[in-house]
Amino acid sequence: MSASAPDGAFLGIVGLRGSGQDALLRLAAGLERPEKGEVRGPAERRLIALGEPIEAVPVLAVDATSASLDAVAKAQASVALERLRRNGATILMASYDEDLLLRLSDEIWWLKDGRIEALGDPREILAKFRAHAADVFAAWGESRPEPLDARWRRGDGRAQIELIETIDSAEQPCLVWRSGEDVAIRIAVRFGEPVENPVLGIMIRTRVGFEVYGTNTELENAAIGRREAGDLVRVTFRMRCDLCPGDYTVTAASHDPDGTAHDWLDDAVAFTVADSRYTAGVANLRASVSVER
Repeated sequence: MSASAPDGAFLGIVGLRGSGQDALLRLAAGLERPEKGEVRGPAERRLIALGEPIEAVPVLAVDATSASLDAVAKAQASVALERLRRNGATILMASYDEDLLLRLSDEIWWLKDGRIEALGDPREILAKFRAHAADVFAAWGESRPEPLDARWRRGDGRAQIELIETIDSAEQPCLVWRSGEDVAIRIAVRFGEPVENPVLGIMIRTRVGFEVYGTNTELENAAIGRREAGDLVRVTFRMRCDLCPGDYTVTAASHDPDGTAHDWLDDAVAFTVADSRYTAGVANLRASVSVER
């Protein structure tokens, strides 16, 4: 794909690490030559890191991917870049800060595997990039088994929870759920003694301990019946992931109908919810909006 950067334009560059942001900035600054094709531009071009002194040049490439500026320094750099753009300079800036890119950019270029995957309106391209990043994150989560954290285990020992799994829409164990997909939590309990009508349940909490959702086999009218010593019971709770992006934990328990715990594991497994767009809070209620003027 060929792309052009007009005079007085501010172009935001996004991409996952290793997608080619650094190479593009070096090409734009005239520090490297492409293996194929060509890069045309004025002789005066520079590459700087965000926060370094800004020179008045026709083309300025800015690497903000590793910038750790405080709020004042970031605001000062933004003002200086905007002033340079108004004076006719073309600016290309690679950054992971979407707020900064939305504030400054006329156009966003999304890089993927060393190529421009898409370019255009900042909000539209950033939404596509976020969706891609969420897909990559979810795929990564499929390859990461999560061991049980048994530090907060309690109960009389008549049963033991052997497995807690968060399951994605492909029926695979996964540490990352996509908001809106059909998911499940599976637990496996081994009974060490005979138990009459055990109840198996789960609780989802935020990382700060706020209870989001809980249920159990008794509430769902899924009777387990009498279990003998050595019996293994697997229970799968299926649901739609209507959670906002964030970090969550799963608590699981086996107990008598009166609440006496056989085994209770608080916050035993952690998982993350990813989405292509930001939503605040915990419950993703998927509002539709109408505007009357």
